Order: sequence, then structure tokens, then C-alpha cells
Amino acid sequence: RGSLGVFGGSHTPLPPALLYLPDGSALPIPLEPPPGPTAAELLRRLQGALRLPPVATEALALWLGSDLLEVQLKPRHRPLRLVRHWPELLLRFSLGSPTAIAQDEPCLQLRRNVFFPKSRELELQEEELLRLLYEEAREQLQGGRYPNPPDSPVSPQTLLTPLCPPRPLLGELLPPGPPARWGSLFRRSRAPGPAQRLLEAFARAPGPEAPPAGLYRDFLRRCHDLPGYGCAFFPGAIERPSGGLLGRGGLRPVSVAVGLEGVTIIDSRQK
Repeated sequence: RGSLGVFGGSHTPLPPALLYLPDGSALPIPLEPPPGPTAAELLRRLQGALRLPPVATEALALWLGSDLLEVQLKPRHRPLRLVRHWPELLLRFSLGSPTAIAQDEPCLQLRRNVFFPKSRELELQEEELLRLLYEEAREQLQGGRYPNPPDSPVSPQTLLTPLCPPRPLLGELLPPGPPARWGSLFRRSRAPGPAQRLLEAFARAPGPEAPPAGLYRDFLRRCHDLPGYGCAFFPGAIERPSGGLLGRGGLRPVSVAVGLEGVTIIDSRQK
């Protein structure tokens, strides 16, 4: 992670940067001295190194991301230059404290291109490209970034691990849930909970004879119905006017998801 933040002089060879793939693995990439290659040049190199089809340069994009900010790079952007100016970007576009900004360091990531239409995603046939898109979608879903209503058809990982015993893995497959409210402690719901729905989805999952590309595509198709899928996420806040019994106002933190279909405000406290 730290290799992108290390720069030598004009005659000092740079250590390779680590590019993180959606499955969590890291790929070392040799870099020229600053200003370094553009995002488009790096993406073309990755296409060849990972043996991906040409459409991968449209479906995927390079990102710089940290806990404070995530930025999809334009083709003309140079990652090395943006890393040097990362604190300035955080001051403009993040809600981090001065201490957090001073200690923050971005990772170079390969992720889905926000501007790639969902309809074209379902036309992809190449298994490895579909797998990378699936890995990112699964990570975002399990991390709780995509709101997952109780009646959602998506159950994390169930389409691709039909033979894996699900019960010991329920804690790993389900996103973190909101804290229970007092009212829910004194009443029982007849609707099946997330764990039970996950077990039922495992029972309906196709067997290992199903082609992986079809399973990846089916998982992505189900994710298309979730708010926020394929979007770029930004920290935001809703201003609450003062009033009511306590007269408390102020800002309530939210996530702002921006994509081709519009803007979605996600307030986890209000589900």
C-alpha cells in the first residue's frame, strides 16, 4: 500500500506500485519517474498482464482510495501526480480531520468503471472479467455499502458457493446489521431473518456443473436492483432543522452514491 507514496529524485528509480484487484490480491506495477504514466496507459498494461479482453478498458477503471476519499481516475490522470496532491484533495472533498488527513495514504485499485452501463455489463462473456466485477460487487455487498432490503433477491455469495456449508460462514457472508431498537426487543416477527433467507438461498443455488461465467453474470444482474450498485460513493450530511421537543438540529452523516441513473442518499440510521 505504501509504495505509491514513496518518491525519489529524478534519477532515483521508483519501487513498483502495488495495484489492488477486486479479489484483494495485489499486483506490482513498475513505474517511470514522475510524472509517470497516465491511468489509460496503466489500464492498457493491466489488460495485457491479466489477459483481459479489450472491453476491460471500458468496464474497469483505476481508482485512488482510502478511508477518507475514493476517486475514479480519468484516462488522462497520472496516479503519481495525484498521490502527491492527495492531502489537497482530502481538504477539498473529504470530512477528515487535519490529523487524519496528514496520516492518510491512498491505495491504487482496479474497480468497476462508474460510467459503464449495466446493460453492457450483462452482455460480457469473458469469465475473468466477470469474476473481477463479481468480486467487487460481493465485497461491497458484504461490507454493507449497498442497502439490502429484506425482500431483496440478492444473498451474498450464495450463487457461487453452493457446496460450501453455509451455517458456519453466516457471520462472514452477511453484512453488518443496524443495532436493534427497543421496540424490536419485545416483539417477534414472523418474517424469516437474513440468516434463514441465506440458508434458503443456498438450497436453491445451482450445482458446480453450472458455468462460472453464467453464475457471475446472474449475481451481477441481481445486484443491479440494489440502490448504489455501480456508483461512486462520497461522504455527505443532511442538515436537520432545530425543532421538536428537544430542539436539536445539526448535521446527520449520510453516504451519497452518484451513478449514471442519478444520485442516491443512503442514511444507514434510517435504513
